Amino acid sequence: MPRILTVDDSRAIRMIVAKQLQPLGFEIAEAEDGNDGLSKLQSETYDLVVLDVTMPNLDGPGMLARMRESGSKTPVLMLTSESKTAIVSTLMRLGISDFVLKPFKGDELKAKVLKALKLPADYAPTGTTAGTPAPAVPVAAPAGERALVIDDMENVHKKVRSIVPASVALDASLNVPEALGLCRVNQYALILIDGDLPDANLASLTRQLRLLQPKAALVAMALRTANNAAGEMRAQGLDDVLFKPFTSAAVEALVNKCFHGAQELVFAQDTFVRLSGFSGRDDKLEVYFQKLSAQMKEAINKLAEGCFDSAVLDATQLPLALPIRAAQFMAEVCKASADCGVTLRVAGSAELAAVIAGFQDAKSLRLFQSVEEARTAA
Repeated sequence: MPRILTVDDSRAIRMIVAKQLQPLGFEIAEAEDGNDGLSKLQSETYDLVVLDVTMPNLDGPGMLARMRESGSKTPVLMLTSESKTAIVSTLMRLGISDFVLKPFKGDELKAKVLKALKLPADYAPTGTTAGTPAPAVPVAAPAGERALVIDDMENVHKKVRSIVPASVALDASLNVPEALGLCRVNQYALILIDGDLPDANLASLTRQLRLLQPKAALVAMALRTANNAAGEMRAQGLDDVLFKPFTSAAVEALVNKCFHGAQELVFAQDTFVRLSGFSGRDDKLEVYFQKLSAQMKEAINKLAEGCFDSAVLDATQLPLALPIRAAQFMAEVCKASADCGVTLRVAGSAELAAVIAGFQDAKSLRLFQSVEEARTAA
């Protein structure tokens, strides 16, 4: 399976690239600037780099020059908003395979990626035939379990992420253009917006978000010391206010209000089941495993009811801080699936394999290193 690294300071662009290429069966990794991209290239091997020209810290041409100086011959597809002949010629001399002008169309990007990888124009992933749609790639969270934070301070993003349950996918944006780009490719149930965002008209932004995300709750983040902040934010068209510095209880209450399924730890779609990871204090792990066990048994029962006799279980995010408890959970899963006549092919780490090796009740589980490997073993 081809591995592609997309390097762009805009998370929206990185997500658009991934959304266009993942259905082809490609594995997509992301880097936010040239330095981050070089670091990933040193630790991993990629078949293609999709590289933006203009980025802070280290731009695309600078990263490409360092790649070639180090002896890297990895093909590079450059993303640029400049179509001037002199600029394009300079990029070609630096050793790019091709370039794509922004804003680009999905079909153009796919065609040039396939060409750079020396793959046929009608390329289809293993297990599909040319001309037929590729199997859907599971997203990070089910539709409606995604939130967006718009704030120019990264610490705010980190604080929200530390409180929001792992079952809720969280995107973050530092500015309005990037936020609007994310809203064009994702569906959100909750959008948190800095009430004092630089260079932004809050009322205008609220109207744009209403058009792009009509089902999302729009919540302003404001200082407690602001006079009548709640009234002012509602006058701007927002639904509610979260006061800074916010407490865990306030964020959790908001999440529970907006996400009816926020406590869902098991995501099942047809013959694919994914376990959500754990985010919280270690003393809450037992509660996590109890909920996970109950929801996993329900998912197995639904597989049996649908007459599915096998499925792929993505257990790559299963926490191993309590190895014995994790092994007990896997043993429970093994028994539940055997009772229902469902065979599970489990994707998990080498550490998980070592954990369950000592449990007789879990030895019959088929363990694979990745979801893709488990799928192809069907």
